[in-house]
Amino acid sequence: MPTKTIERPKDFWLTPRDIYEYLDQYVIGQDRAKRVIAIAAYNHFKRVSANKEAGAKGYKLPLLKKSNILMIGPTGCGKTHIARNLAQIMEVPFVVADATEYTEAGYYGKDVEVMVGELLYAADMDVEVAERGIVFVDEVDKIARRGSGMKDGSSGRDIRGEGVQQALLKLLEGGKVFVPYNITQHWNKHDFVQMDTSNILFILAGTFTDLYRGGRTRPAGFGRGKENSAVKSAEERISVEDLQRYGMLAEFVGRVPVMVELEELSESEMVRIVTEPPDAILKEYQQLLSMDKIELDFSEAAIKEIVREAKRRKLGARGLRTIFEETMQDLMFEAPEMVGKKVTISLSDVRKKIGRE
Repeated sequence: MPTKTIERPKDFWLTPRDIYEYLDQYVIGQDRAKRVIAIAAYNHFKRVSANKEAGAKGYKLPLLKKSNILMIGPTGCGKTHIARNLAQIMEVPFVVADATEYTEAGYYGKDVEVMVGELLYAADMDVEVAERGIVFVDEVDKIARRGSGMKDGSSGRDIRGEGVQQALLKLLEGGKVFVPYNITQHWNKHDFVQMDTSNILFILAGTFTDLYRGGRTRPAGFGRGKENSAVKSAEERISVEDLQRYGMLAEFVGRVPVMVELEELSESEMVRIVTEPPDAILKEYQQLLSMDKIELDFSEAAIKEIVREAKRRKLGARGLRTIFEETMQDLMFEAPEMVGKKVTISLSDVRKKIGRE
């Protein structure tokens, strides 16, 4: 019996494996997260294509519903990095929004529609392009519902927590909203443009510190080394009920059906982050100094000490740049006077700069 050939959408040719392999070049570790993101992104753009065809045939409602993504993991584990590289391979506009900047409509602060306005700006004010973009909302755990006994001058209204969650519901589900055309004057209620968020992929992220799960309080990412959730016990996996107890609304969590946990990076993975990716920080400094005709090298022990210091400071991969800056400060100052030299940074050099000697 002959097999049926399934044609891919004409405007989308990347498979989940293509997406995963691209992410794997730039993102070290987090294998399961990269696979989940790749699948979700592929299905999202298939859905965009299918709904576009349905609209051309006169259907008013989307045939396939949107699957937004929630990424949970400790600071510096690569949440923003994965999302930014995903947008790059998809060739769609991308913005990072901090959930803590937004308030319930009518209060001082940003309305949630501003993040869509920022996406429009990233798309060079092309509404059609912006409606296929990606919005990355960081620190989403900071808008968890507060206790009823708070005394913050808001007369019992949780305008930065539950209020923001409520305001985001329509954006997450998908629908037509009015967004500010001028994001620098978003309080001006005259310059607005209508946009449909049905095809905008929202990726939410947060650390969810001290998330109560499995009968006790544990930080997200505690299960180091268990990348495959299939081998995690029910006690270890984060559930919808855990998020609700944390203060996330049930209807909010329901609009983010794809949930992925990222693990804390191991020491060996952070060493690879320093040296392997095309945009690795060591390669960046080597390129900067090569412009001054200086050859830069780091000993293996020096790199491991930088990684250990980042782990000690509990900064994750994000802390690597801070420690590199501390280590390289004097050399960068003297670089124009060292033309033609080769410099090797040793373990003792690193320890001296970070105050560990």
